[in-house]
Amino acid sequence: MDETQLLRYSRQILLPDVDVKGQLKLAHSKVLIVGLGGLGSPVAMYLSAAGVGHLVLADCDRVELSNLQRQIVHDTGKIGQSKTLSAQSTLKALNPDVQITLLNECLDQGALDKLVPSVDVVVDGSDNFATRFAINAACVRGGIPLVSGAALRWHGQVAVFLPADSRSPCYRCLYDDKDAEAEMCSEAGILAPTVGVIGSVQAVEVIKVLLGMSDTLCGKLLLFDAYSLQWRTLTLPKDPVCPVCSQISSTREPL
Repeated sequence: MDETQLLRYSRQILLPDVDVKGQLKLAHSKVLIVGLGGLGSPVAMYLSAAGVGHLVLADCDRVELSNLQRQIVHDTGKIGQSKTLSAQSTLKALNPDVQITLLNECLDQGALDKLVPSVDVVVDGSDNFATRFAINAACVRGGIPLVSGAALRWHGQVAVFLPADSRSPCYRCLYDDKDAEAEMCSEAGILAPTVGVIGSVQAVEVIKVLLGMSDTLCGKLLLFDAYSLQWRTLTLPKDPVCPVCSQISSTREPL
């Protein structure tokens, strides 16, 4: 780490839980962010600013005017551009040291199964249950941590899943197929800062997982109500008959 990098990350390095050793760990980490919308935008920006060394950005959409109310990694001049390219230019301007890989595609189950084992953490910033289920399945099979977030109207939630720990639930322990008909923000609306808050919490949890900190949201569901500005934390138990994680986790030892 050179003098410029020490200065860039100096306020973060001052934290005893980070220090130079932790900063170097972040620099050698690789994170997949699926979705560069309202959640993926703050996650990508904060992880880039924090010095996570390699970000893999996956999104198949282009920037639209209606995105700009909440998707802060994009701007007006990038309307019509792919979200991956748009995000890359913002993140490189923020921190040119971060390596960025672009996947301008909608990842199916096969692609996720190949990609997920090559990263250290996956961030789910998608906006539909089909993609969330596919990401979760790939993370469970690959034993890769998943930081999940969602937001709608004035509400949001964050959870962390650690498939390498046999005690950890997975996303399918929380939701099943009947939930796949839930509304999207294009139908129900979303308050812009709500996704900013949730995405920021996701970024915090990613950094904690990368640093090997034990006090994460694993086994918990953090709920945020922007209207009343209240937080709730619920215990999220593992489903012993979960169709995704129950059989795989039984072969793994607790961390």
